[in-house]
Amino acid sequence: MAILLTPFSYTPHTCSSLNISPKFTNFSTTINGYGYNCNNNTTPFGFSVICSSQLKETSPTTPQPILIDKSLLYVNEAKYENELWAASCLRVRTFYAFQNETLNTQDHTKYLTEREFEALTERIAGKRVGFGKVSCINATLPFSEVSNVAYDLSTSCKFSRDNVDLVVVGTLDVNQCIRLPDEITGAKPKGIGADFARGYLSNVCVAGELQRNGLGYALISKAKMVAKDMGISDLYVHVAIDNEPAKKLYMKCGFEHENEEPAWQARFLDRPRRLLLWTDISNSSDVSM
Repeated sequence: MAILLTPFSYTPHTCSSLNISPKFTNFSTTINGYGYNCNNNTTPFGFSVICSSQLKETSPTTPQPILIDKSLLYVNEAKYENELWAASCLRVRTFYAFQNETLNTQDHTKYLTEREFEALTERIAGKRVGFGKVSCINATLPFSEVSNVAYDLSTSCKFSRDNVDLVVVGTLDVNQCIRLPDEITGAKPKGIGADFARGYLSNVCVAGELQRNGLGYALISKAKMVAKDMGISDLYVHVAIDNEPAKKLYMKCGFEHENEEPAWQARFLDRPRRLLLWTDISNSSDVSM
């Protein structure tokens, strides 16, 4: 996704914790001690925000993680617009960092969130060409659990379900499709039906304040189960070639190397080269991890 040229100035946030997702602008985020950085200079943010994982190692100055009560964590598919909006808020909040001197950042943040929300809801509704089923999976915690330790996060990404206030603290998309825009295409499965049996993870991110709580692992675990229910047998994810923490996380989740992005393509898209990782989820024992 290309950086939007607007009257507002901002710079991609370079995190030193963990983030995951297929990419589309210069943006980054954090999850479980890794940093995610996306870059794509060819597509507007709202129309192809499907980023690949690019995790970065934690810097020595990274603060101690805030520990959460995992018994209160809920990871499931988002069904309602208010939760999809909260997920869009988290993505923009995580993928973008505005400069201190930037004016009207609230207006610009709202604009980016509206574009992401529009793209997300259209993909889920089946209105985007090239996509089959798309599911947004969110990790949520009670508002009371988050507000005491990360008030800005709790107010930015809050929604209500059954009269209970919740906060989206992690999110990703499962995409049933042959390929993602500007990404390496998976080779499995081959032949008729590949467009239904192949899937990709994208837009994976976890709130930086709550890194190192296993949220990224929990999201990927749930994503594999949802993907299998969609009929997907071969699941892919993209990761920066030099991002060892991200690769270790995905390997832990059962992914293995399949292909590499050509150097010319990475230069053209002005981003680090990527690896394409694959896992077979047709076996139920693999999905449970």
